[in-house]
Amino acid sequence: MRLDVDCCIAGGGPAGMVLGWLLARAGVHVAVLEKHADFLRDFRGDTVHASTLELMHELGVLDEFLRLPHTRVDHLDFDLLGERVPGPDFRRLPTHCKFIALMPQWDFLEFVRRQASREPGFRLIQRAAVVELVRDADRVVGLNATTPDGRLEVRADLVAGADGRHSTVRELAALPRRDLGAPIDVLWMRLPRRPDDGEQVLGTLAPGRFLVMLNRGDYWQCAYLIEKGGRDRLEQRGLPALRESLVALAPFLRDRVELLTRWDDIKLLTVVVDRLERWWAPGVLCIGDAAHAMSPIGGVGINLAIQDAIAAANRLAPALRAHRVTTDDLAAVQARREPPVRRIQALQVAIQNRVIARALAGRTGAALRIARFALRHLAPLRRTMARVLAVGQLEHLTAGPPREPAGAQSAASPV
Repeated sequence: MRLDVDCCIAGGGPAGMVLGWLLARAGVHVAVLEKHADFLRDFRGDTVHASTLELMHELGVLDEFLRLPHTRVDHLDFDLLGERVPGPDFRRLPTHCKFIALMPQWDFLEFVRRQASREPGFRLIQRAAVVELVRDADRVVGLNATTPDGRLEVRADLVAGADGRHSTVRELAALPRRDLGAPIDVLWMRLPRRPDDGEQVLGTLAPGRFLVMLNRGDYWQCAYLIEKGGRDRLEQRGLPALRESLVALAPFLRDRVELLTRWDDIKLLTVVVDRLERWWAPGVLCIGDAAHAMSPIGGVGINLAIQDAIAAANRLAPALRAHRVTTDDLAAVQARREPPVRRIQALQVAIQNRVIARALAGRTGAALRIARFALRHLAPLRRTMARVLAVGQLEHLTAGPPREPAGAQSAASPV
């Protein structure tokens, strides 16, 4: 089967779905290919930043979006070496929503799908796995994918790779990648949350241990940081040792850690921090994790991916409507988005290497003591942290004509 569109997007995560929505809204015919049958995957980034909420405001769907189940966070605290200190304070952000929202990623993506499906030019094709790029001379002009119904060929003026840190599009396009290194991995798990638990600190850092806990209403989404490649050593020590480590950091969990009965209850995130030296080739562009995998520190990966999508839609929508996408257009997207990516990655690498890795090795050092003092006494630092994490380089939507709020439109049948 063959399909002809203006833009084919590989990957139905936040970057791909938002890009597809914005381009379709701007009058571009878009096909988003997602290899899975649904969005239901655990322990994906669930942090919806203030910048993304600002996008929802600009699109006229913020009220509808905030009716989805979510937890609002307007400030964060940390426990550093046994002392509780204030962290980022989002209450003075230069955005309509002065908080971040914790929301299951599948709810976020389903919301975007519903909005995008109201645009006649949008199509989502699930269970479609990219296997090959189609070329005409030195230019990519489409891709081939496998589906349950057989082979699918999609011809497009642009192929956008938004298929994550293990991007097939990036590999097939042979785009050069730079690995920045990551000395940590993360173990993700869920534990029940009770009403009398209160609001715990976001992160607890002690010599040899670091635990992050996200309040998800009726459960805690927990991230236990370990040294790179350390899962095998943990498994050799056994689950009881891990449970005791969790209790040492959060004693109120003592009556719940026994629910971790199998290592299958605990998911490993192998942390990668990298970026492409060049995000594009003629006819193809990578964005989001496909262009720059981020550390989980700060939960900024989704924020940056969606900002990439906005910048790409702003620059490329007119060119796609005119069927004149040039390498200058693609290079301009990278030029716009690479500087904030580099700044955030530099900050993440510094925190990983100078604070977290040393703490996990039992060497807390002066850096952590200085951080504890600065967070306790410097309110401007906390506000700056909040802006960097929750807003970054804010991209305002310019692509396409204005739309009325989605609630005022008649929804088309889902595709």
